[in-house]
Amino acid sequence: MTNRDPRRGDRTPPRRPSRQRPRPPRLADPGRRLRLGTALTLALFVAVGVRLVVLQTVDTPAYADGGIADRITTVPLPAPRGAIYDRSGEAALAHSVEARYVYADPTRVKDIAATARALSPLLGIPASELAEKMKPRKRINGVDSQFEYLARGVDIDRAKEITALKLPGIGTHRDERREVPGGDLAANLIGFTSPDMVGLEGLEARFDDLLHGEDGQRVFEIGLGDLAAPIPGGISRTTKAKPGSSLVLTIDRDLQYMVQRILSERTQQVQGSTGAVVVLDARTGEVLAQASHPTYNAAQPFPSEPTDREDAATSFIVDPGSVHKPITFGAALQEGVITRDTSFPVANAIRKGDTWFRDTHQANGRRMSVAGMMAYSSNVGTIQIADKLGPDRLLDYQRRFGLGKPTEVGMPGEASGRLLPVQEWSGSSHGSVPIGHSVDATPLQMAAAYAAIANDGTYIQPHLVKETIAPNGKRTPGPEPETRQVLSPDNAAALRTIMEAVTTVDDATGLAAAVPGYRVAGKTGTGWRLVDGKKQPGEVASFIGMAPAENPRYVIAVFVHSPSGGGGQISAPAFRDMMTFTLRHHRVPPSTEPAPTFTVFP
Repeated sequence: MTNRDPRRGDRTPPRRPSRQRPRPPRLADPGRRLRLGTALTLALFVAVGVRLVVLQTVDTPAYADGGIADRITTVPLPAPRGAIYDRSGEAALAHSVEARYVYADPTRVKDIAATARALSPLLGIPASELAEKMKPRKRINGVDSQFEYLARGVDIDRAKEITALKLPGIGTHRDERREVPGGDLAANLIGFTSPDMVGLEGLEARFDDLLHGEDGQRVFEIGLGDLAAPIPGGISRTTKAKPGSSLVLTIDRDLQYMVQRILSERTQQVQGSTGAVVVLDARTGEVLAQASHPTYNAAQPFPSEPTDREDAATSFIVDPGSVHKPITFGAALQEGVITRDTSFPVANAIRKGDTWFRDTHQANGRRMSVAGMMAYSSNVGTIQIADKLGPDRLLDYQRRFGLGKPTEVGMPGEASGRLLPVQEWSGSSHGSVPIGHSVDATPLQMAAAYAAIANDGTYIQPHLVKETIAPNGKRTPGPEPETRQVLSPDNAAALRTIMEAVTTVDDATGLAAAVPGYRVAGKTGTGWRLVDGKKQPGEVASFIGMAPAENPRYVIAVFVHSPSGGGGQISAPAFRDMMTFTLRHHRVPPSTEPAPTFTVFP
């Protein structure tokens, strides 16, 4: 039995530590250590390389996941906008010039108020407006916005002044500014763009996709300093902008200038509110000039009124009045109802439904030639011809001549006009429709109808685009215009002869439209202006004519809405001046034979 010390209890005494020396560790194979180190180093390089590839190739939003979004900036590269040229392809009606845009990175602007005050006089923008744009804001993905436009189209020299200020968070970059050299020249036709080069009205809007091109962008990594300079060797990716194509119009710049000036002067002389002119090449359907009054400066479109910017030729809806009579006569000739030599007794008035229609040049029941009816604009004679033709055939020819639907000339918002379906005719419609009332049409539609008469009876769709020019210089002709035969060449020639009486017969309504040295065929008209289908106060005076009548080259339509006055007094003199310039401008030889002699009362 072992004796235990009662003070230690039952614990086992501790063992003494071993005095044996530890064994030294085994040394590794030196070659193995080298291979392991090399493998680890290669793995590190591969990991770094993969990371760099990812950062260089992924889209900017993905950078946020890696914590790098606050150093990535995207700067737009605006696409050069195509120009709009006149028919020569050299005279620019609207084009772009190099400029700069000024932008802010709200995350780096140190003092918004002070920065806005410094920029305001240089940009011509209120400091309060600039300050609002520089306020910090979030993008859709929740990341702080690092790019906000402050101004577009800034002069290069002015942009240099801004850069010299070295304002934290403020930068400039290449941009464009739209210029319209002619100011109001064809402004209602061309339209204008917004500061960010988006077409808002006119051809600029209609062909915006073609003119605009595709914007590019530059994505790059920036430092954290006040000027936020790109990091050399940092992330950088550029998508180049694709320039837009250019438009070559059928418009003759010199002719456009002259007819626009004559129209404005004449409209103002008679205190008119609206005027429209269309000049067509009778053989091709090309629109050589298309002018409106009032107009505006397309280079500085605001503050102009919307009505100042309308293209009256395609939006000015009128009840054309007597300029419609050649359509009635043309249908009757083609259907064999009349010939060039037809005559019959014409009363002073005729009743249709509950309405009496009267003549200002009264025949008093005498036999009157169709040329005399045209010369004196006989309502009664025209209605009698329409009675023999019938409403169905008249409506058919109205459509053939292009009324009742848009010409699709290329202008946005072109009005279609309206023809009265036969089932909607009242008793008085048998009198009003043949003489151009209860008919809605635009000046361009009426001009195109007369061009069919001038072009040996062939209707050619009027058009404004001659060709397009791609950024690489390739030229593509505009769409081929639609054509259709409305009258036979013989009947078209007969109708032109009848219409010559308007400018030659004593006391005829269109004597003021005669052009010295040239034979002119045409027609006067007095109608109404319609807005939302409602007749407006005042009258629409018109004259549409062609010259030389024996072989027409050009058709000109003039419409003026004024307090009062007929086409012979208001629009015929303007037509004369415009046609005189047009014929001389294009060096058309004078007529060699005089106009026929007409007998009004055979």
